[in-house]
Amino acid sequence: MNFDNQQFVIFAYSISNIVGLLMLWAAIKRTRLARVLFVLLFTWASWTNYTASHQHPEVYLDYAKFSVGFYKDFINGWFRNHTVEMVTLVSICQALISLGMLLNGTWVRLACIGTIVFLVGIAPLGVGAAFPFSLIVSLAAYFILRNDRKDYLWKNNTGRSLNTLNHEYGSK
Repeated sequence: MNFDNQQFVIFAYSISNIVGLLMLWAAIKRTRLARVLFVLLFTWASWTNYTASHQHPEVYLDYAKFSVGFYKDFINGWFRNHTVEMVTLVSICQALISLGMLLNGTWVRLACIGTIVFLVGIAPLGVGAAFPFSLIVSLAAYFILRNDRKDYLWKNNTGRSLNTLNHEYGSK
């Protein structure tokens, strides 16, 4: 992210928090929609972080500017020499969260818990992580954890797959 362009930072910050509020609304009203949004968000984040960390790992050092206390020290210290490895690990975890949101039962629970841990963990990055976006979306993951049926996303609300319904009622 280009933190030097103040207009871009304000725009990205605003969009991120609007998206976060929409995800929270979806998690309260329609958990399946919220899970689809989580799949999209974490798939995009995984790809973006993996690609950026391999092409321009130095951009991740800019997060220190907005971070608090030990996060700033960590970024400017150990992380500086291990950026590609750490962000690659983060991108793999983001992909697993995305996959978990697609699946059912324990996988959805683990994806929700992973989401909450990850997003609360990046909150100290401050504006660099569009704070309070991470807390808003953590709350959305909590609502999914508490209220969703945790069935496969490709099954309808009756628990039957779309292929079964098409076979029983004919596809149009």
